[in-house]
Amino acid sequence: MSVLVTGSSGFLGGALVERLLAHGESEVRCLVRPSSNLSKLTLIGQKYPQAKLTYVLGNLISRQDALQAVDGVETVFHLAASMKGAPATMFLDTVVGSKYLLEAILTTKPRRVVLISSLGVYGVSELPARTVINENTPLEQHPEKRDVYSYAKLRQEQLFSEYRERGTFEMVTLRPGVLYGPGAAGLPTRVGIKVGGLFFHLGRNILLPLSHIDNCAEAIVIAGRTPQASGQAYNVVDDDLPTTKKYLKLYRREIKLRSVTLPFFATRLLSASLERYNVFSRGQLPAVLTPYKSAALWKSFLFDNRKIKSIGWRPVISTETGLRATFDYLRTHRNGNAAAI
Repeated sequence: MSVLVTGSSGFLGGALVERLLAHGESEVRCLVRPSSNLSKLTLIGQKYPQAKLTYVLGNLISRQDALQAVDGVETVFHLAASMKGAPATMFLDTVVGSKYLLEAILTTKPRRVVLISSLGVYGVSELPARTVINENTPLEQHPEKRDVYSYAKLRQEQLFSEYRERGTFEMVTLRPGVLYGPGAAGLPTRVGIKVGGLFFHLGRNILLPLSHIDNCAEAIVIAGRTPQASGQAYNVVDDDLPTTKKYLKLYRREIKLRSVTLPFFATRLLSASLERYNVFSRGQLPAVLTPYKSAALWKSFLFDNRKIKSIGWRPVISTETGLRATFDYLRTHRNGNAAAI
């Protein structure tokens, strides 16, 4: 029996395919869009000639494509989701696509489904600073106050829970932090935002919940194979997390960047002003920052990875090594992208 990886041509998807093959998986099926670049997957397949790596061309927003992709597989690793774009497109790709996948799962009956979610589903905005974020942290109760991506990922999780009650498949959920590694964008939103030619470092010296793509992929494989993981959710963050201050310092050593650092209280004041002006202008200026959104991203929290370690996961890449490789890549490619408004 084979396994299916949706989103296999993406940043994390390629790493997952490689870790599955490294763990001895003999048949890996990749759902890819017709426009996907398959060069990375092709190279991975060449490293493991004894394994069978196959492709299904399609899109999860097609019921027929979803059914074709899932038919005959034992485990589904669902990574496909929209990271950016118009809100309607993100919701369509992440939530509607998941619904069609789940309908296909109810028909074909794979044994286990592993959903890759996000730390963004937690409702952290109203928690005290220095709270430890773990799997017992409540999920977001006000998703309409968050960004579109977090809203879509929360709805995706809810959808999978609803279908799990209707089906017979085992369900495992993983919630990675900020993915990094060679090929990643340089400056995550949790470090700050870029406005025009100036980068605003927000939150000042908070921990950055990084998850190296190889470490995250290893966690996904282990969760997919471990019997006691059924019905569980796991946060996936690296050991020895850096602060956003350290990350930005490493970035600026490699990439030229004009930046201004704002402490959290100043970020809250700025967010409150933007929110008030949004109301005053009757929406002419979008409320891209609000105190609620800012608290979710730039308040100081701690992050716990003990639960995923309890089923045998250990990082395969140290944080120091992962950061070095990431910034070597950025220096070579000079693609230091940052979240912009």
